[in-house]
Amino acid sequence: MKTTMINLALAATLASAQPHNHGHGRFHQKRGAASPVENIKRADVVTTVVAATETAYVMGNKVVTPEEAKAGIDKGLFIVVGESTPTFIPPPPPSPTPTTSEKKMAAMFIQKETSTPSPTPTPSPSPTSASPPPPPKSSSSGGGFSSNGGSGLHADFPDGELPCEWESVEKYGGMAIPWAGIKGFTAVQKVPTFKVGMKIANIITAIKGEGCEDDAFCSYACPAGYVKTQWPEEQGLTGQSVGGLHCLNGKLHLTRPEKKTLCEENAGGLTLKNSLKQGVATCRTDYPGTENMIVPTWADAGSTATLANIKSSGYYTWEGKDTTLQYYINPAGVSVEEACTWDSFTVPQSTGNWAPTNLGVGQSRDGNTYLSIFPNAPTSKAKLNFNIRITGDVTSKCTLEDGEYYTDGVKSPLGCTTAYKEGAKVTVEYY
Repeated sequence: MKTTMINLALAATLASAQPHNHGHGRFHQKRGAASPVENIKRADVVTTVVAATETAYVMGNKVVTPEEAKAGIDKGLFIVVGESTPTFIPPPPPSPTPTTSEKKMAAMFIQKETSTPSPTPTPSPSPTSASPPPPPKSSSSGGGFSSNGGSGLHADFPDGELPCEWESVEKYGGMAIPWAGIKGFTAVQKVPTFKVGMKIANIITAIKGEGCEDDAFCSYACPAGYVKTQWPEEQGLTGQSVGGLHCLNGKLHLTRPEKKTLCEENAGGLTLKNSLKQGVATCRTDYPGTENMIVPTWADAGSTATLANIKSSGYYTWEGKDTTLQYYINPAGVSVEEACTWDSFTVPQSTGNWAPTNLGVGQSRDGNTYLSIFPNAPTSKAKLNFNIRITGDVTSKCTLEDGEYYTDGVKSPLGCTTAYKEGAKVTVEYY
């Protein structure tokens, strides 16, 4: 019987959230509410064995039921450890192509390891063959999920006046993420030793059941096509990214006061078209922040949605380097609650951190937006149950057909990259 492994650890062993760094054209860390942490005691590891016909959950030598395992994660008692992250340098797109490495940065997705030692985990969950995953849990409505955000999307946020509660953010455009279990927020990073003007040495990531509190940065999602505007100038001492509003003395404070609204459209120009008979969840990482793939863009069957795009030179920079956005494309028919999360109990081998395909996008300093689709390797060996094509005024034909990537009809195993000029309208179609 073929098996794969998912590793969990007892959350009680965690003192703080220390990242392992990597980049997606931005050299940043990947941290989620259920992401790995250093200094985890090996004796406290919980191993989930995923088999072809059954799933067994083991803590040390003791077998626990699936219900106990799921309850442990939902309550924040367990966290997933040992996941891997995509390592990809996409082929350069045809003209217009930047002529310097700095200009190419926005289209690159590469890994940068941290020098902080981490435990040696057992392998991350991935299918034992390249065959397509079993049909996912069906969903045609995204589980009733709404991506409209609050009514005050374009209103100025009253700095330092509202309580550290989700309702304060929602009134000004925030989109609640209830399945994260953090009272609507995408993440809460507690910073008890925070001082203005100094890098943050101690970051503790909130677990399910907690919420925004004093001495914490509280991150949030924005509606489809919008990105958050708030993150502090002070970032992690060892490369962690920190994002959101600052809760201080019970009130929420802007961390970029020059940005008065909580959400903005930024670069724009990118539409998602779903020509399938089932809905699809395309999940963006919460960055800067924990970088959990938790920010959803849901497209019903036969509908369109807007994919966010940023002008990299004016958005978040990681240690002086421009950054881009990254999405995780999940199989059709999986709800946002099961797809836009680190790990799913119903389809763990092909959703969330193990989604088959990544999409990266960002407008470079040369004015061109670079758009890449590529396999989520080595994390996942799953294949999407649909195809992708990028259409519009683009410099090359970039497609995913029957599990294979192509550039202008030529097979590109590592993925494909295309580009479009500012003002152009481009569509990413699922068909």
